[in-house]
Amino acid sequence: MTILVTGACGFVGRELVRGLLAAGRAVTGLDTMTGGIPAGARAVAGDIGDAAVRADALSGVEAIIHLATVPGGAAEADPAASRRINVDAMYDLMLEAAAVRPGLRFVYASSIAVYGDPLPARVDEDTPLSPKMIYGGHKAMMEHAVAMFSNRGLIDGVTVRLPGILARPKGPSGMKSAFMSDLFHALKAGEPFICPVSAAGMIWAQSVARCAANFTHALSLDSRLLPPGRAVALPAQRVSMGALAAEIARQCGVDPALVTYAPDAALEAAFAAQPPLFTPAAEKAGFAHDGDLAILVSSALATLS
Repeated sequence: MTILVTGACGFVGRELVRGLLAAGRAVTGLDTMTGGIPAGARAVAGDIGDAAVRADALSGVEAIIHLATVPGGAAEADPAASRRINVDAMYDLMLEAAAVRPGLRFVYASSIAVYGDPLPARVDEDTPLSPKMIYGGHKAMMEHAVAMFSNRGLIDGVTVRLPGILARPKGPSGMKSAFMSDLFHALKAGEPFICPVSAAGMIWAQSVARCAANFTHALSLDSRLLPPGRAVALPAQRVSMGALAAEIARQCGVDPALVTYAPDAALEAAFAAQPPLFTPAAEKAGFAHDGDLAILVSSALATLS
């Protein structure tokens, strides 16, 4: 089976491609630049909004994991670019994939941004989608498209809503939630860090290794186990920023007092006010979280670059 991974140069994409190749899978990686795609994958460079690039990437493909996106902060800054990539290009990709291989497995990386903010007292499978950001709105639109195309038999879709994935490489990411990963880099280097949300702020988090394993699982799960909309929130650890900082500091052997807190109300509301999360459908379908905070932090530290 040849698997197409879009956004293969990205944080999750690289980890996923490495894992698929290690498992003996044939992989085609698509991204705007291919220098970061792990060796062993067939690399396709280009804009996913270009039909010729998509046609090249789809050659011989039997399943797709669609990660390519204009992320949250960048989508807010340029809604037209978000629509072109996050909506139009994905819509066309699904139609073209269905023409190449009707009913192929199509795994879509959505986001908890589809719930909007403020969140209710708990989030579960009955929580309605009420996005506020452009990014979340476009993700919600395409969740419905995945369900529609699946109901029509064009694809066999699986949508997973990602929590905070840790820890991303240092540097600009276009993501408003990047402070979660910046915390890891600062403490690993023994540097002070000003956290833009409070120590009591609650987040949903998962390591990138666990996230990649969940995507790999999505390739072969029985889609009849999914809710009618084909979408589930991935199981995640719910932790406070203070507890996360303390565990990172412990594992790095540094003083947790390196972290000070200067909460930004908008960031706190959007990314650090996350209530209890209940994911029984995702767990029934075989998805999992890291297990506990210590494992999550250890795994995230191991993948820092």
